[in-house]
Amino acid sequence: MNWMNTRLIEMASRELDLVALRHSLVSSNLANIDTPGYRTRDIDFRRELERTLEGGEAGLFPARSREVRGLMERPDGNNVSLEREGLLLAETQLRYRLGVQLLRAEFHRLLTAINEGR
Repeated sequence: MNWMNTRLIEMASRELDLVALRHSLVSSNLANIDTPGYRTRDIDFRRELERTLEGGEAGLFPARSREVRGLMERPDGNNVSLEREGLLLAETQLRYRLGVQLLRAEFHRLLTAINEGR
């Protein structure tokens, strides 16, 4: 850990990495909504976040994406749900904003500490 890397910065950065991965998976699912036989993919966000925070460098990646089971399948074999993916996209956007706000607040705190130390 270098002098600018606090625990909060490390945690927020790892969460943003997972958010970016989930956003990519949701985008891919939405892009394939009309692809026959396409199966929805996702990550267990909570489990992957816990794994990355507990595992140090070894837990960073790769996060394990998996096929989502139990979704209604159309006759063409595709099981992408526009409603599910839309909700996940909204959740992902909120998590991203929160992570960025946490990073911004931590950098502001560090800058204040530096400026008051003069």
